[in-house]
Amino acid sequence: MRIFKFGGASVKDAEGVKNVASVLEKVGHQNTLLVISAMGKTTNALEVVIKNYFEKSNDLNASIQEVRKYHNQILIDLFEDEEHNVFFAVNSLFNDLEYFIRSNKSPNYNFVYDQVVSFGEIVSTTIVSYYFNEKGLTNIWLDVRNFIKTDVTYRDANVDWEETQKLIQEGVDKNKLYITQGFLGSDSNNFTTTLGREGSDYTAAIFAYCLNAESVSIWKDVPGVLNADPRYFENAVLLNQISYREAIELAFYGATVIHPKTLQPLQRKEIPLYVKSFLNPLLPGTSVSKGADLEPQTSCFIVKKNQLLLSLSSLDFSFIMEENISEIFALFHQYKMKVNLIQNSAISFSVCIEDKFNNFEELRNHLAKKFKVSFNENVSLYTIRHFNEKSAATVETGKTVLLKQISRETLQIVTKE
Repeated sequence: MRIFKFGGASVKDAEGVKNVASVLEKVGHQNTLLVISAMGKTTNALEVVIKNYFEKSNDLNASIQEVRKYHNQILIDLFEDEEHNVFFAVNSLFNDLEYFIRSNKSPNYNFVYDQVVSFGEIVSTTIVSYYFNEKGLTNIWLDVRNFIKTDVTYRDANVDWEETQKLIQEGVDKNKLYITQGFLGSDSNNFTTTLGREGSDYTAAIFAYCLNAESVSIWKDVPGVLNADPRYFENAVLLNQISYREAIELAFYGATVIHPKTLQPLQRKEIPLYVKSFLNPLLPGTSVSKGADLEPQTSCFIVKKNQLLLSLSSLDFSFIMEENISEIFALFHQYKMKVNLIQNSAISFSVCIEDKFNNFEELRNHLAKKFKVSFNENVSLYTIRHFNEKSAATVETGKTVLLKQISRETLQIVTKE
């Protein structure tokens, strides 16, 4: 069985949905499970709904209606008959969303976040499934929350692999076409959880691992894995083949084309991963598979924006020792900070971190009780794999370098633009 993942850009409008159907007609659709994300920027729009909900904003209802209107336009563009059952199905889902907003009693932001943003994927896959059936691509719609079981770490849930594998193996017929949601799971009480932003790639890998799939294909609006993000670097080139190890390194450092958690389950069963273009589906794209000889022959550039460079030093000029570092990392874990770079000296300790849960102020106050705290906001972290002098100069030119770290294969630079 093959696993295909289509992201939000591929289904951002009616033409996108039609194109996904065209891709399947060109590459085949038997024995395939599709993992599909929310349409376009729907997750961002639902985050606005959540913000308005917690701020008790007068814009709450308008922000919900904005999401409803966006999807209704896609329905109108896809289906000629507005009495089609899909209109009632989608309307019912938005009624469920509004009911949750009215009736929720939980003050837990992360819990509410997962219950609300999940509607993006549920609505998206409902529309695509109905459209495919209309066009003769007979499929079965799966609610992924009945298959991927997790703990209660809302917004970044951990998969219960044993239970998930049992449910998937029992519930999926490898000879049929399925459509399901990326990014989502559910806890033991059947409340919705999410696997982290952009987690649909990981969903595809979970299904592939549990079904011993022949391959996973991630369909993007780029021709494959490029050596740099074309939004930030000119003359990006396609990497035709890379190893699991290299792909894991690139994902770890922040390459957005593959979600970081995706590769490990595939590598464990040596399931090949293909990154291909939904605009040119017959092109080979990039293949990710086993092999030490698949290292890129060119420098690879990764940039992470909106980082925090945090520097800690002891209040009494004493050394920062292992016990201090252990305590600091315990706090990073407690406040859910993503650490992307570490550098230390005798009396100082610097890290480049990502504050995706907006907990930095609390962390800073906690650290200030024991350390002198200084920081730079909105810095950029550049990582160059297989660097050379020319590639380093490309990144450093015209920027203020705040920190630089070099290892055998990798150069990392923190800059202020």
